[in-house]
Amino acid sequence: MARSNHAASLGLWLGLALVVLLADQFTKVLIVGSFQLGDSQTLTSFFNLVRVHNSGAAFSFLASAGGWQRWFFTGIGVIATVFIVYLLRSHASQTLFCFALALVLGGAVGNVIDRLLYGHVIDFLDFHWDWLAPLFFEGHFPAFNIADSAISVGTVCLIVDELRRVRRGS
Repeated sequence: MARSNHAASLGLWLGLALVVLLADQFTKVLIVGSFQLGDSQTLTSFFNLVRVHNSGAAFSFLASAGGWQRWFFTGIGVIATVFIVYLLRSHASQTLFCFALALVLGGAVGNVIDRLLYGHVIDFLDFHWDWLAPLFFEGHFPAFNIADSAISVGTVCLIVDELRRVRRGS
């Protein structure tokens, strides 16, 4: 019985990762079908939909590296995927930990798919505020996507989970 509960928990976490992946890819298909590269649609005073391509990593890290970074970041994503699935199998009953990993997994696979299909990641969420101007060009936070959001939320949840674990241990 414990084995089937473990398998059910793993299935739940992989299902959550799949939901994130599908939401990410669906929204990117909508953007690619509706926007040309560089297009922008203002929705509010602080939010635009845009279409930008990021051949690097977070904040366009290594974006102009000459092409090798596509395969480098794809490889990192594949290795991370295998490792995360291993962790999900090993710790399937740890709710917050696995929730966080599932978000990161869905986001990582979403961005790997972009790199394989397009050679870059499609970003489209553009938030901007005047108070960000000292940090970012004209106050625009770097554009991102659903996968990036899931990775970020998952990372915060991993930190919270670890802080809770350390606190319980003291």
